[in-house]
Amino acid sequence: MIRPLPPILTVSMAPHVHCGRTIKGHMRETLIALLPATIMAAVFFGLDAVRVMAMACAVAVATEALCNTLSRRDLAVDDLSALLTGLLFAFLLPASAPWWLAAVGAAASIGLGKFIFGGLGASPLCPPLVGWALCRISWPEIMDTNASMLASTLAAPLHELKHFGLDAVTAIDPVSLFTGHQLGGLGAVHVAALLAGGAFLLVRHHIPWEIPAAFIAGLLATAWVYRLMDPTAYAPPLFHLLAGGAVFGAFFLATDPASSPVGRIPRLLFGLVAGIMVIIIRVYGIYPDGVPFAILLANLFTPLLDRIRPRPFGGPYTLTQEREEDSVCKKSCG
Repeated sequence: MIRPLPPILTVSMAPHVHCGRTIKGHMRETLIALLPATIMAAVFFGLDAVRVMAMACAVAVATEALCNTLSRRDLAVDDLSALLTGLLFAFLLPASAPWWLAAVGAAASIGLGKFIFGGLGASPLCPPLVGWALCRISWPEIMDTNASMLASTLAAPLHELKHFGLDAVTAIDPVSLFTGHQLGGLGAVHVAALLAGGAFLLVRHHIPWEIPAAFIAGLLATAWVYRLMDPTAYAPPLFHLLAGGAVFGAFFLATDPASSPVGRIPRLLFGLVAGIMVIIIRVYGIYPDGVPFAILLANLFTPLLDRIRPRPFGGPYTLTQEREEDSVCKKSCG
């Protein structure tokens, strides 16, 4: 009796080589990067901040469990993605936000921003920003940080700039903005803590450097152009970088892997578009801080930017590439 030989080649589905990282590990390290800003939010805004963050995180996890159950999928709340989405959404809320606002926004972030498109990794828009946009448009008075915290000794610099002009913010110390002494989103205003968390993610290679670098460069360059046009009407670039949620958006929202493009050039263009749109919205829009809307608008360009790809190795040339090479050859030979 002849026994069959064992198979020489085993064919399986990709990926064939695993780097050792997991979704849960990625989410855990992102939560660690947000820990300094979480602590600063609790210190500056007290138990109100803890209440809002806890409610948003709890509702986000519960909504994901419900969506998994209704869609007959395995429960995936243990991968920490819903917890991260809830915390990112809470960072955009004021400390005075009522419990129902945090609950509605967190549920919308998971249901409308994530599961309606197919779940983790399939959303064309940054999920926390979807929930924020729904709440900001539906309940603008409650989402208005400066109007809802009139008893606070802090000021909302972008609100002051929008409604009272440049003279209202000239006395604001950039160091105070850097250390988080301003009204705004719970965690979005703590620039120093967010920079520490962003540096941690860059060192760990969890986010691409191109997006935050291009985002900040686009924001600073556009603000500098407006400043050159009229120094008496437009705030300096450093003010726009430190005020509001610019740093938070650059490192934690614009770098969402599902809604941001792939490739170095697309990422650079994506960051530039988002950074430029921040200043344009702040100058011409009705909303003081244009970071969330700017990133949502940039998300819409992601499918177009993803079409910018290098030519495959050994692949055919396009007609334009052939003409360019022919012209180079003619010039060198002529």
